[in-house]
Amino acid sequence: MSDSYKVKVNENFNFEITNTSAQNLDAVSVTKNKFHILHSGQSVFAEIVSTNFTSKKYTVKINNTLYEVSIANALDQLIKEMGFEVGASKQVNAIKAPMPGLILEVSVSEGQEVQENDPLLILEAMKMENSIVSPRSGKIKSVSAIKGAAVEKGQLLIEFE
Repeated sequence: MSDSYKVKVNENFNFEITNTSAQNLDAVSVTKNKFHILHSGQSVFAEIVSTNFTSKKYTVKINNTLYEVSIANALDQLIKEMGFEVGASKQVNAIKAPMPGLILEVSVSEGQEVQENDPLLILEAMKMENSIVSPRSGKIKSVSAIKGAAVEKGQLLIEFE
């Protein structure tokens, strides 16, 4: 992995910073989240106002101006390229058939409250029974799966509110 970081400021400006350039920064800690920095012969006062370590986003005040900063290392960049987000949680609103098969059992009905990992239905595919469980807690909006019906890959089975 590389020793550089991609830094995005206010969703508009992108920078690449190396470990070496970060270590050579002329900064002195004044208090826990406040720093005095010398940059190009100019004195800059910086304060870390808020942090979100999960999403690697920070609010930084520099000379009384607020900036939203996100930092991504090489691993974060690779994960994003693969289609995932660090610290992000996706809200699943629909269950689709992961493969063609036959619906053997439907365990939920419209309007029913379910918890994460509750069984929703059983799909038989390639002579195997696949239990499809709820990816999240929520209320069932609609059930398109019908016991005994054949389904195609990607076909809508259950929707959440």
